[in-house]
Amino acid sequence: MNQGLGYYLAHLISQWQHYFGGMDNIELIWLVVGLLGQSMFMMRFVVQWIHSERHQKSVIPVSFWYLSLAGGLIVLAYGIHKVEPVIILGQLPGTFVYIRNLMLIRKEKEHSF
Repeated sequence: MNQGLGYYLAHLISQWQHYFGGMDNIELIWLVVGLLGQSMFMMRFVVQWIHSERHQKSVIPVSFWYLSLAGGLIVLAYGIHKVEPVIILGQLPGTFVYIRNLMLIRKEKEHSF
């Protein structure tokens, strides 16, 4: 228990080297794809927060749904590649919700003209 922060950081770096060192180029590319999708998925909350602050009320911009769909599909592809049922089952239903919201937004815009 007396190892301290230095020991912890050295152990963490060692584990990362072991993790990344064991990856071939294809797996490294898929890791980047998964991180990209997760980043896009996370950015939707930042976009929604900024948009709501500008309007001083809770508002969901259209870009939220596009980021949700893009990030969700990329993370879903990563989950399928890794054969991770938790990721697949977590992302698959959401893609239908995102598509449906985009369809409703488009329908509303078409009827407003």
